[in-house]
Amino acid sequence: MFIFCRKLIINKAQFLKEKGPLLLACNHPNSFLDAVILDTLFQQPIWSLARGDVFKKPFYIRLLHSLKILPVYRTSEGVENLSNNYETFEECKKIFRNKGIVQIFSEGKCINEWHLRPLKKGTARLAFGNWEENIPLKVLPVGINYSSFRRFGKNIFINFGNVISQNDIEWNASDGLRHQSFNAILQNQFQQLVFEIEKPDKQKQKELLEIKISIFKKILLAIPALIGWLVHAPLYLPVRQFVYRRTNNNDHFDSIVIALLLFTYPIYLLLITLILFFVSKSWWVFLFLLIFPFAAWSYMQVKTQLDT
Repeated sequence: MFIFCRKLIINKAQFLKEKGPLLLACNHPNSFLDAVILDTLFQQPIWSLARGDVFKKPFYIRLLHSLKILPVYRTSEGVENLSNNYETFEECKKIFRNKGIVQIFSEGKCINEWHLRPLKKGTARLAFGNWEENIPLKVLPVGINYSSFRRFGKNIFINFGNVISQNDIEWNASDGLRHQSFNAILQNQFQQLVFEIEKPDKQKQKELLEIKISIFKKILLAIPALIGWLVHAPLYLPVRQFVYRRTNNNDHFDSIVIALLLFTYPIYLLLITLILFFVSKSWWVFLFLLIFPFAAWSYMQVKTQLDT
């Protein structure tokens, strides 16, 4: 994350210490990377709800559950599977009773764009299901914004809204109207948290997503940045090309690149260091275990920030 997040901007960092029962209602611009980033930031572990079609085999189910991931099914994954959502919601109630945190993507689908899409009913149903059983659940809207969906090393803007509680809802209305009222409140908050930028609007992207770097800092980091590019290109470029071919550059491209680098980079870094050690027979080369990541970070600071 130190290398991947070129700059991390959080509007209300105090929420990272928030305790459960808490439901994080998030937008969904960048596949499973959205969940990973929040999970690394919060002090308390987060359970995430993910698309149900990946929970097909017993091994995957055990693996995903061990990673605190529960399935949620949409009509596109088979109407016959929708009843399984009741089991997931019951699991969430257990988590909330133990003062845990759950993350749900209220738009229901991932698309790489700076745009808030219509909200699904899942967040409202989950919230009301807990409030009806007197679980003091808090719902916290979270807007996640990236400076790029294709470039490694991003500016990431995490915008927290205001907590929604059961006291904010008109309980005398019918279920349908209550759900609409909840989604209206959530939608109104999201509109303040999620950037609205058309992809062709490069000027607005520059204004909202780019963070200026001083000439002095560029000069200071120029040599480490060059070393960072030369050292890491033999790993990064093949990984990027491999993922591009396998995903056809779809909305999961960015997350899969990061995931592969997460597992391969430590091995790559150690391999380079060991080669240098066997060639030089000098113990000082193990300093490169610190120098090379710093060089990678330096390159992230000076490189182009926005998609072209």
